[in-house]
Amino acid sequence: MRLARFAASAGALALAATGVTVALAPAGSAAGSSVYSVAPYVDMSNGQEGLLDTAITGHGLKAYTAAFVLGEGCTQIWGDTLPIGNDSYTDPEIARAKSEGASVIISSGGASGEPLAWTCSTQSSIDAGYQAIINDYGVTQLDFDVEGAAIADTAAAARQMQAMKDLKASNPNLKFSMTLPVLTSGLTGDGVNIIKAAKTAGIKIDVVNIMAMDYYAGTGTEMGQAAVSAAKATLAQMQSVDSGYTYANLGITPMIGKNDDGSTFTLADAQTVESFAAQNSVGRLSFWSANRDQPCSGSANSLSTCSEISQNSLAFTDAFVPYEGSGTGGGTTTDFSLSLSPGSASVAQGGSATATVATAVTSGSAESVSLAASGAPSGVSVSFSPTSVTSGGSSTLTATVGSSVAAGTYPITVTGTAASGSHSATYSLTVTSSGSGGGGGGSLTNAGFETGSLSPWTCTGGSSVVSSPVHSGSHSLQVTPSSSSTGECDQTVTLSANHSYTLTAWVQGPYAYIGVSGGATASTWSNSSSWNQLTVSFTTGSSGTVTVYAHGWYGQSNVNADDFTLS
Repeated sequence: MRLARFAASAGALALAATGVTVALAPAGSAAGSSVYSVAPYVDMSNGQEGLLDTAITGHGLKAYTAAFVLGEGCTQIWGDTLPIGNDSYTDPEIARAKSEGASVIISSGGASGEPLAWTCSTQSSIDAGYQAIINDYGVTQLDFDVEGAAIADTAAAARQMQAMKDLKASNPNLKFSMTLPVLTSGLTGDGVNIIKAAKTAGIKIDVVNIMAMDYYAGTGTEMGQAAVSAAKATLAQMQSVDSGYTYANLGITPMIGKNDDGSTFTLADAQTVESFAAQNSVGRLSFWSANRDQPCSGSANSLSTCSEISQNSLAFTDAFVPYEGSGTGGGTTTDFSLSLSPGSASVAQGGSATATVATAVTSGSAESVSLAASGAPSGVSVSFSPTSVTSGGSSTLTATVGSSVAAGTYPITVTGTAASGSHSATYSLTVTSSGSGGGGGGSLTNAGFETGSLSPWTCTGGSSVVSSPVHSGSHSLQVTPSSSSTGECDQTVTLSANHSYTLTAWVQGPYAYIGVSGGATASTWSNSSSWNQLTVSFTTGSSGTVTVYAHGWYGQSNVNADDFTLS
């Protein structure tokens, strides 16, 4: 499928064939739950993501598939080239959709990239990389889109299936999807081989979700019936590998509107597919993509951001969303909602806060909901009492903040998981400094030097704590350079990994510097005989450890620093 920001033009990423999504789960599990019965793809890198909010809040969409994460060696990035878990564009979009009640499937690969198992040959790194997606976004469903030459890479396929097996063992609720080429006659030979590889690895395929698009069979192709033919043929191939497969193990994903090959999937075709799915209890309906579910305006002509046909905005979403009620066989479905009260708290270092996690039955009957939290920084523990409730019940969330946690605001994702799927809500935890008098701050110790000693700061030369001049309180730090070397005082602290911070301090003197080194590099300076505040921002690395420093330039006179803060 398309990765819009990598496309040189609308036709540059034409699919060589269609694709199939294969969801993997243990034998005997239900096919698609009601939550994931309709889960259109959303290109998180093309600037049209705002349409997702409207689909969720105004059109009843309960799930979507966020695309695409790309393997880059043994690391992973989103399609806009920012790292997973630290993407200032994509991460807030996913968090907002969760707060609006939508569940998310994270998809790796696509037409312009490959999943991690295809770019990394170290099994432990592949497992850890996929686990990082689960941890960073609190998801229970992963999707892998493998196209072009990559589908014939049997070694990568074996690594992928081993990773699925490993992750399933440590994440019992996890389900996997994969995207593979398909034609109206069914899977390609390489696609069948990947399904066989899953069987060899001991993984029961849960949903084979065929992308019914781009057959290159002529622009007059009746796309609804073509999708039905592809679905029937694919199921036959699946049953040739394992006779236990049924339509409950199948899904259908068309490309709405104009396809790359010039054919058109219309709203009438959508009705054909939805009817076939309802008659046969198909496991999942999806489409590429929610970003395109709108008409083109003016002279716009894009296969990434509009359907190129006459339609109302989100008309295809409206056509497919009703199927959420019949995705498990047409009977009464079970589902629940999840909410937090209050949804935010301000806690001093060393303190704790509580909130009520409430669940409510939205359809069917009550079910067991297990609760978990992700995204809490190091030093913050989140617990639930009880850890599992029957939908309609509630639990108490307790967030306990360690004394060394840096001041700042941290979004924590609370997820409830049941047989029908999962729902999430965001808990916003603001940590405030427990320091007082003389400007204490963040996770720095003796930040205002009111102890009268340097500890735990370490200094070179004759640097010391002095009683004059001071910015506030009764003491400040005096950094003493020599004629040939800088004077410097340091304190090493461990903060949250991959997190942005601001360091501030009051300084006076010639060429007075403050900054950080080690796990991050940033500094600023001033040249003033009076007190002035310096501010420098930085982002920690994977360890979270940095060294905070103040120094004066060699050959200059003393520099004074006071009232450091980290936020």
